[in-house]
Amino acid sequence: MKELTCFKAYDIRGKLGEELNKDIAYRIGRAFAELINPTSVVLGGDIRETSEQLKMALAEGIMDAGADVIDIGMTGTEEVYFAVQHLKVDGGIEVTASHNPIDYNGMKPVREGSRPISTDTGLLEIKKMAEKQQWSSEPVKKGSYVQQSILVDYVKHLISYIAPSNIKPLKLVVNSGNGAAGHVVDEIERVFTEMNIPISFIKVHHQGDPTFPNGIPNPILVENRSATSEAVLEHSADFGIAWDGDFDRCFLFDEKGQFIEGYYVVGLLADAFLGKHKGAKVIHDPRLTWNTKEIAENMQGQAIQSKTGHAFIKERMRLEDAVYGGEMSAHHYFRDFGYCDSGMIPWLLVAELVCLRQKPLSELVKARIKKFPSPGEINRTVQDAQQTIAKIEDYYLKGREDVLSIDKTDGISIEFKNWRFNLRASNTEPVIRLNLETRDDEQLMAIKTKELLTMIGGN
Repeated sequence: MKELTCFKAYDIRGKLGEELNKDIAYRIGRAFAELINPTSVVLGGDIRETSEQLKMALAEGIMDAGADVIDIGMTGTEEVYFAVQHLKVDGGIEVTASHNPIDYNGMKPVREGSRPISTDTGLLEIKKMAEKQQWSSEPVKKGSYVQQSILVDYVKHLISYIAPSNIKPLKLVVNSGNGAAGHVVDEIERVFTEMNIPISFIKVHHQGDPTFPNGIPNPILVENRSATSEAVLEHSADFGIAWDGDFDRCFLFDEKGQFIEGYYVVGLLADAFLGKHKGAKVIHDPRLTWNTKEIAENMQGQAIQSKTGHAFIKERMRLEDAVYGGEMSAHHYFRDFGYCDSGMIPWLLVAELVCLRQKPLSELVKARIKKFPSPGEINRTVQDAQQTIAKIEDYYLKGREDVLSIDKTDGISIEFKNWRFNLRASNTEPVIRLNLETRDDEQLMAIKTKELLTMIGGN
């Protein structure tokens, strides 16, 4: 029995050929159906060249286990999340490698209600069954296969997050990165025209192209931001939006073409939701927190911390009935979207906020960036991440009286009067991730960042 190395903590990802191929996809589909025992399952796939064949192999495995398959076509991950709930089926899988290299692909599986399947909630069982290929029994009959579009209903749901009467004329740059987002933008544009919503689009790298002629769509990388930034300036746009390959992450650029760190977007969206839902709860991750907490407090809402990662955020949101959850990595989660992440809902809310506040996007975040400056997440490759974290914890805690709090929700967060930092190890590689913020002090931010990076070492 050969181990399947494509199974990760929250999803399935692997190099095409040995790690992930049609045979492995069939086995995953069969095992998925055996685990959740569905009547019917939704499947979608991104723009990658192998997504269609892997999706069809998955479909065969699911149908051989006796379940029906509804294929919603070329989609982003959140279209599968939406379809599972909208069609009231028992589960779904999006075939996507998101922002991984071109010779990779993967899968994001969910249960009924689009609840995530991670190593804690069934992914290991799917892995074991797919490795052993020992199926419980042959079904009485093979499941059926049907193609169905949910695009119109999905876009209708997206637009329900804003009040059309709030929207003033806006010009937006939208960069799909030749990934899966283009068809959704086109449908939103059609509905905007129909509803007389005065938002127009400047489309960049719009057509889906599995060869990714402009590079893998991953705007978290600095080198992937210039096309959006330049288009905003060239067209005097109100702001810019860029997505990753399966568009479950959304990145914003202000009217000056400047990239806005995800941390401050979390604050903006918390602000937007708490304006609509008085006294509601919002969930945030432990990496950077002061801005989100203060905004929630100012809006008479409640900010609640959760461990980083989509499975943890979604679980905590359900527990707290939180209206919104945000991670600084550009994942944003919404109660009315089945507690799932969406890369489309955030920019719609920001567009509405720009119109309501009658201020450009740069002005909406300027005061927050000044009040809680951060260098953004810094990654360092080290030999032993846990040992490095222990060394730094020891340094800052030994015989010091200025530490206000220590939190170990995720890695270690240490808070002082005027600055705080979070240090955590990657789940998948020998990497340490540093996040740091200060209270209105860029000089202190630079000093403390240098101090910590010197201690961390590595590359």
